[in-house]
Amino acid sequence: MKRLFDLLLGLLALAVLLLPLLLVSLLVRFTSPGPVLYWSDRVGRHNRIFKMPKFRSMRVGTPAVATHLLTDPKAYLTPVGSFLRKSSLDELPQLWSILKGDMSFVGPRPALYNQDDLIALRTEAGVHELVPGLTGWAQVNGRDELPIPQKVALDAEYLRRRSLAFDCRIIWLTFLKVVQRDGVSH
Repeated sequence: MKRLFDLLLGLLALAVLLLPLLLVSLLVRFTSPGPVLYWSDRVGRHNRIFKMPKFRSMRVGTPAVATHLLTDPKAYLTPVGSFLRKSSLDELPQLWSILKGDMSFVGPRPALYNQDDLIALRTEAGVHELVPGLTGWAQVNGRDELPIPQKVALDAEYLRRRSLAFDCRIIWLTFLKVVQRDGVSH
């Protein structure tokens, strides 16, 4: 049922967002050298690595680490990078990962391949059994501000409570957070 929900919502979102996807692609292409998309190695279900696309908001050559680990993250942003991140438009290409089945609309956010502490705690809590999501319970409860153990606790809570109704609630709360630009890392 969840996969069918993801496919139907993903196709609807793709149809509605096709023009914004094209416009953001052009914006990225014409404001900085390099590819439009950044393909990040992420940890998926059962700790398998997959390639997750995002609109490129950082300059080519930026170290592949979580943004908060960069000494001066703003120095790596492209001219439109801050806008893409604040608006969460950089996340739109992940519709591809949802349609492909590497991701779901709701689940724990996919860890970077080198976030060993997060991966280990999620595996210990059984969260690695879930398909990662575009949004999740941890995202609507603090997003980038949460320490890793708290993120994992919220991911584990999602594992216990998951249902279509809970997913719909998380999607609605995500919409509100994005509109309010709440908890967004610059």
